[in-house]
This record gives sequence, C-alpha cells and structure tokens, in this order.
Amino acid sequence: MAEQTTDQNFDLVILGAGSGGYAAALRAAELGLRTAIVEKDKLGGTCLHRGCVPTKTLLHVGEVADTAAEGAEVGVTMNVESIDVDSVLKFKDKIVGRLYKGLQGLVKAAKGIEYVEGFGRLTGPRTVTVETEGGTRELTGTNIVLASGSFSKTLPGLELGGRIIDSEVALQLPQLPKNPIILGGGVIGVEFASVWKSLGAESVTIVEGLPHLAANEDESLSKALERAFKKRGIKFSLGTFFEKAEQTDSGVTVTLADGTTFEGDYLLVAVGRGPNTKGLGYEEQGVEMDRGFVLADKNTLQTSVEGVYAVGDIVPGLQLAHRGFQQGIFVAEQIAGLNPAPIIESGIPRVTYCEPQLGSVGLTEKQAKEQFGDDGVETYEYNLGGNGKSQILGTQGFVKLVREKDGPVVGIHMIGSRMSEQIGEAQLIVNWEAFPEDVAALIHAHPTQNEALGEAHLALAGKPLHAHA
Repeated sequence: MAEQTTDQNFDLVILGAGSGGYAAALRAAELGLRTAIVEKDKLGGTCLHRGCVPTKTLLHVGEVADTAAEGAEVGVTMNVESIDVDSVLKFKDKIVGRLYKGLQGLVKAAKGIEYVEGFGRLTGPRTVTVETEGGTRELTGTNIVLASGSFSKTLPGLELGGRIIDSEVALQLPQLPKNPIILGGGVIGVEFASVWKSLGAESVTIVEGLPHLAANEDESLSKALERAFKKRGIKFSLGTFFEKAEQTDSGVTVTLADGTTFEGDYLLVAVGRGPNTKGLGYEEQGVEMDRGFVLADKNTLQTSVEGVYAVGDIVPGLQLAHRGFQQGIFVAEQIAGLNPAPIIESGIPRVTYCEPQLGSVGLTEKQAKEQFGDDGVETYEYNLGGNGKSQILGTQGFVKLVREKDGPVVGIHMIGSRMSEQIGEAQLIVNWEAFPEDVAALIHAHPTQNEALGEAHLALAGKPLHAHA
C-alpha cells in the first residue's frame, strides 16, 4: 500500500504549473507565502511545450523561408532548396528546452516554493490530494489556486486520430503536409495555415462556419486578413458549417452542411480549447461551474468557495498565456493583502502571428458602438502605405483607432508584417485612457513602423501629416 503523507502548513496550494500557476507561485514566494505547486506534466504547461512558444518558433522558420523566396525582389537571389523537417523540429525543441530549463531554475531557486510532481485533485475546500511516484500526498493550504489549463477540443462525432489531428500532433509531424485542411479559422487555424503555406504546402484550405476568419477581431482586420490570404494562395470556406470527415490511409475528405467537399492529406481540428477541469473534484467541493469552466469573481478571481481562486484558461474569457500569467500574479497579491487593481479583460493585448500579423487591444468598432452608441464613436485607419519602414518590408495593412467621441482611444487594431511588435505602446494607450492629442505629442522614431501609431493619432487629433485614409 502506497504511503500517504499530509502537509498542512502551506499558505497557498496551486493545482497546475502553466503560465497562471507558476506566475502565482513565483509572486507568492516573493511575498513570503509558503507555496506548493502541483503538476502531473511539465512545468510551463501548454504555452511553453505545446502552444505559444513552439508555434511561434515554426512561424519564424516560415518567415525565414518567405524571406529567401522573396529575395530576388530586392536584388538578392536566394533559393529555398528544401525544408529539413527534422532540423526544424530540433530547432523548435532547442528553444523550448532552453526556456524550460530557465523556468525550472527560477522555481527551484525561489525560497518557499515546493514543486510536487503528480496528478492532483481538489478533495476538500482546502485540500489537494496528489498521486506521486512515492505515494499519496495531501496538501492543505490556507488558500487554493485552480490553474489546470485547457485541452484541444474537437466536435461531437469527430474523433481525433490518424490523419485527423489537433495542434499538438501538428507540431510534431515528421513531414510537412502537402494539402492540409484546417477546421477553424481562429488564431490556431490561421497561424498553422500561414506556417504551412510558408514552408511549401501545395495548397492550404481553411473551413470556418462563421462569416469571417479571425472572427473575434474587428471586422476590418478580418476582411484585410482574408484579402492577404487570398493573395498568398491560402483558400478558405466561410459561412457554412462542417458536417463530417472521412479518412483513408492517404487522406481525408471533409463534407460541409451544404454538401461541398474538400480533400486533403491531413485535417487539423482547430476549433478552440476546452477547460481542463473534468475529474479534478472542483464541482464536488462546491465550486460553481458552467460547461466545464470555473466561474470566478471578476474583481477578485475567487470562486464560489471562499479561499479558492481560479486563473487562466479554465476561467471564461480570453484563453491567452499572458492573461493567465497576469491573473496568477494578481491572485498571489490578492491573497497577500495588497489589494491589486482588477484585470480588465478588454485591456489585454491580443496577437495573432500569421502573415500578415494581427495585433489588437481594447474594444472593436462594433463593441464601442454597442457601449457608446453609433454617434458616440470615432474611428480612423492609417494605411501602412504612408509608412516608410513598412514599404521597406514590403507589407500592406493599417492601424485602426477606435475612440469614444471627444474622449479617449478605446481600441487599437493593426494588421501587417511585424505589427505585433507595436502592441506594447497600443496597450498603454488604451489602458491609460489616452486621448489622441496625448499620443500625437509623443515623438516616434523614424523610420519605424511605430510611426504608424503616431501618425494615426496625429490624424485623429485633427492634424494629419502623412496620413493615408
């Protein structure tokens, strides 16, 4: 019989060591809280090992391939002779490995954190029971943080396996797909479409039941992305829902609700991520749930059980690593009595790393009109055709500002190569409720794409110089 031990002197027990969990642990340790963090997989969670970092590494490889292919346009003749998939995967794993090693070092060096490897469940309002290699441990804390992350979803009746894959399998494919079909035109879908096209796929087809790609973005960005993807030769079907998929040893046939069919060598199911909460004891301990998600107070992130908090992808809202990271810090500070300012969901920056890139923060034009009325909103689009650095890079796109009439900028939406790098200033503008006149007075270095933000605000402040509507 496995040995069972009980530890009852933790200030904080965290279930899950992804972005939200480890951030909570590190901040709690800084604040002098004795902390236990439980993880059955690897420290760093989905983002580090199977999500953000590996996908962006592959997108960088795709960018290198695109640069070589486009070299002749600037007088440098280069050829992409081949894509060595094994070397690409090794490069990806090297980047992940370095970050993983660094994170392990941080947690190990932090005074007051005990890292417990094993499968943990909430077995009491203050207790997490962990099945470890050495036996069962009961960790009891004054506070509990639920940070168990998410998993790749599929649709009812659509079973993953064989040539029907999710994003985690797609990251490990030993060969590049030749004509993949992607079910879902959200962030994951458009990023994989972009990288596979860059790395030499003969054709890529996205199937999206909603009217637009990247449907959660401002409609102007979605339409611009669709134009750019058409120009790149990425195909997509919009507005008709998926019905079924059939696979053979060599390919997959996808049928839509109207009878349209598509054939490809793989089907990537990219229909979003679900909360990883099943079988973890949350509901049994009185934690209020909704379709698998943990409901938490937006001002405190405390669940319906006093002293039990929830962060990251299991909390309804944006499923972003940096959201979970910030929520983890917030909860640690909340428990320590620092009374941190609540996190405003609309103020969280959002980036999609396809080519062209999307960067946004704040309200879309539609959301702003719902809040302030049709006559209570002003918008402006600054075309990157007026930006010198964008012309050097050969990119098209724009910066769109959404402003409360006679008030602050409440939304910024950008599309173009490398425009994700402008999200830092954009989130400061929105979250600090800057007026266009405030930003227009700032000096933006020349020649940079950052100037596009400055020019857009100059125009919205009533003094356009190089603005192209």
